[in-house]
Amino acid sequence: MSFESELLTPSEAAVVASVTVRNVNRAIDEAILPRRFLHLKDGGRWVKSDGCAFVRFYFHTATRLTAEERTRVIQSLGGAAGTPTTGAWVFKDDVITLNFDRFVDETSARHASLRRARARVSEDPDILGGAPTLKGTRIGVHDIAAAVAAGTPEARLRAAYPGLADEDIELATLYAEANPVRGRPRRPAALPPGVEVISERTVTRRPRG
Repeated sequence: MSFESELLTPSEAAVVASVTVRNVNRAIDEAILPRRFLHLKDGGRWVKSDGCAFVRFYFHTATRLTAEERTRVIQSLGGAAGTPTTGAWVFKDDVITLNFDRFVDETSARHASLRRARARVSEDPDILGGAPTLKGTRIGVHDIAAAVAAGTPEARLRAAYPGLADEDIELATLYAEANPVRGRPRRPAALPPGVEVISERTVTRRPRG
């Protein structure tokens, strides 16, 4: 498996790397992530998807490796020209021998899930005012995510929204996490019984290149 390159918002990069948005911003601000994996222009902050493995590695190994050791691995592998395929991501020095493939594979899988989530969601101004919904439905993805966060059982969600599949719940939750609600929230028209959720999102334009 090889890295794919796509510009991600900090929220999207956090989903792909399975870390907090705060940690993604820390990786940018503290120059943890090599500059070649960043796009910082026009007031925007973007992370190239092929840099998410390094973000995941840095924060997921914090209890096992020192900051100096983690930085040394990132500078060695992340500073290399090109994008090696799986099998080539090995770091060795006098202290550490590290197979980096797991971080590549995990973030690649998360990136693929994010893409599936995008493909399952539409934003039609004639449906729920343009709020993100599952394609072919009037089900708001942030409504589903909020219900899940509130502890609503999946069976209850499927009863409230007939035709909702397990994968729909997973992808809606992932999409909502990558595209959090901003601005003044609105109250949706239909909710699962006994659940209160709110949903509204401002769409950030994705730069080209």
